[in-house]
Amino acid sequence: MKRLVWVAIGAAATVLVIRKGAALSEQYLPAGARDAAGTLGRVASAARTVKTEFLAGLAEREAELRHDLIGDVDVDALRSERARGRADRTHAPRAGRGWADGPTEDPEDDGDGGLPYSFF
Repeated sequence: MKRLVWVAIGAAATVLVIRKGAALSEQYLPAGARDAAGTLGRVASAARTVKTEFLAGLAEREAELRHDLIGDVDVDALRSERARGRADRTHAPRAGRGWADGPTEDPEDDGDGGLPYSFF
């Protein structure tokens, strides 16, 4: 309940600050400055519209390219089928193929013997 009270107080304070700020801007700012602020808002709105249109066009072109590449195949169905196929396969370890059964000699050993690391 306390949180709800504080949210209401915050909302009321926000409304109060916005209204007082608008009244002060009308009182002290010249008309041209207020018009410039309105113009800035319109430019921001136009930029959001351009971004939205660009992303829509990008998605449309991606869909066209995907259709040209793979046709009318349901990609999500293929992915789920592929994942099920991987889960169904079990890989039993091969007998005698552990790490200890491999060669114990280094095939790249140059036989210098005295140096502790092969990269020196």
